[in-house]
Amino acid sequence: MKLKIDKDKCTGCGLCNTICPEIFAIENQKAKVLKQKTDNNSLKEAIDICPSQAIILT
Repeated sequence: MKLKIDKDKCTGCGLCNTICPEIFAIENQKAKVLKQKTDNNSLKEAIDICPSQAIILT
């Protein structure tokens, strides 16, 4: 599985970074994926809480 951020949808709110700081960072007012692997529960929570649904797991 691959994790990515849809930069067109991302608002840079930082919720993903708050939940998974080891996975997401905010750079230039957009979320950025730092690494692909994390605790599944935290990642699922970050995906679910994203208000713009910009986190994509394929």
